[in-house]
Amino acid sequence: MSRIFAPTLCLSALCLSALIGSHSPPAIHEFGALRPKAALDGVLRVKIGVHQLLHSRGSIHLALVEGCQHALEISVPVQEVESETARVTADVQKRAKLQGFRPGKAPASMIRKYYAGDIRKKVLEALVPKYLNKQFKDENLNVVGTPDITEVHLNEGEPLRFKAKFEVVPEIELKDYKDIEVPYHDPEISDEDVSRRVEEIREQKADYANVDPRPVEIGDHAVVALESLSGVEGDPVKTDEVVLEIGGGDTLPAFTENLLGVTPGDEREFEVPYPEDYGAARLAGRTVKFHATLKGIRKKELPELNDEFAQDLGDFRTVDELRESVRKSIFAQRQIEAQQAAKNELVEKLVDSHEFPVPEAFVDQQIRNRVEQSLRAMAAEGVDPSHIKLDWAKVKETQRDKALREVKASMLLSRISERESIHATRDEVDKEVERVARQQREPVAAVHMRFEKDGTLGRIASHIQTEKTLTYLFEHARKTA
Repeated sequence: MSRIFAPTLCLSALCLSALIGSHSPPAIHEFGALRPKAALDGVLRVKIGVHQLLHSRGSIHLALVEGCQHALEISVPVQEVESETARVTADVQKRAKLQGFRPGKAPASMIRKYYAGDIRKKVLEALVPKYLNKQFKDENLNVVGTPDITEVHLNEGEPLRFKAKFEVVPEIELKDYKDIEVPYHDPEISDEDVSRRVEEIREQKADYANVDPRPVEIGDHAVVALESLSGVEGDPVKTDEVVLEIGGGDTLPAFTENLLGVTPGDEREFEVPYPEDYGAARLAGRTVKFHATLKGIRKKELPELNDEFAQDLGDFRTVDELRESVRKSIFAQRQIEAQQAAKNELVEKLVDSHEFPVPEAFVDQQIRNRVEQSLRAMAAEGVDPSHIKLDWAKVKETQRDKALREVKASMLLSRISERESIHATRDEVDKEVERVARQQREPVAAVHMRFEKDGTLGRIASHIQTEKTLTYLFEHARKTA
């Protein structure tokens, strides 16, 4: 679920569960290789898993730092530290190999001396998560991301003391989310709309007949072989056959100007300036020099608009039946677009009316989602993302406000779906898996198994839940023309 609001609000791509539950609980970070005890004192930043909730007793102080940030100061009783140290020492003793002693026979005092660093590491890995997760559970804290563990003090004969700083999912107090006013009215379809769509269908069914060699004229469809000579990075743009409508609205003027009057077999070299907003990223804003060879000329022949044409398209007997079907199709398409615009407006108003802190971990993840989506789009256009140098600090600065609103929207929709008991059913998820399997021409069982392993099933369920929640809000909104 990579974006919500780009280029327009599309909440299906992001859901709160993707931010909270898509990662596996992290384990405590390794303190490093065996080192002298003194080297492990001071500040340590470790990763604590929040999935094992174990019980213990200790001295604990919880403080709210700012927004979603909390801090804990925890002291583990000496008896617990000594007990865990003895257990770890015994475990190390079984495998230790010291000169002069058979495996498992070295005295515990020597084990503690020669393996002090290893023992210290294992004691911390056992006790820090145990007490921290116990406190998370006792305080009912929904922790986000990885806590920072600092000021770790572990000395013989003293309690283990450490501090933890972390973020939590905030409590959201929902305000009224029903009867929100949004502009909406069902689309109106004119006869001209229908006629334009029917003409588009005729264009799609057109035949292209080869014509005898002659100079290219306006309206001809020129069959051209193209190869770029300069102006693009990386491999040249090359195609053995592209069809260009001379003078057509979709044909860049430079192609029309340089191919008009050319005869099949002729070759030309010319430059083509591409607009900044051109669809192919590697060509946008560039002036590219091409070598072009005209291979042939074709004339477009449109089918006659009559009942026979309508019957060839499907279950229609007359052109009037075709036009009515086209009218319904246009209405359904525009209705979806109009409803989506209204849903976008609903979410914008929801975000504006709710003020609550958002974990920075969520915002950072959403910024990454936005960047990754942009890079994927550029890769699809032939641009190598590895050649792009990102200034992460600048990216965060420019993307933060949008990402923050997107995360807020996601959290609000998640909270509303929880209150209204809106969720994805098994049948709804299965139908989506079946659709993907048909599209990819794979067995449904294989796709289902893969999606279950990589977490896609959960993302599908979250997508469905989000869409159903948006529909619920739209249905309960006050719509104005």
